[in-house]
Amino acid sequence: MKRLIYSTFREGYGTDQVRKTMTVGELIAFLEDYDENTPIYLGFDNGYTYGGITEGRFEEDYGEDGEDE
Repeated sequence: MKRLIYSTFREGYGTDQVRKTMTVGELIAFLEDYDENTPIYLGFDNGYTYGGITEGRFEEDYGEDGEDE
């Protein structure tokens, strides 16, 4: 395998509108099946456009007033 592509799409305007998402633990467990040097890309528009995943694009969101969602 040369690369891993995660095909994504918009599900809502807020995180509360997303029905299901993986936890960090689930994502780590899934990725353990791949070579650690396999690049990961985000696929949009049915493979018409792509994006990368970088550390600087992650942001922590503590919700309103610091409460968990």
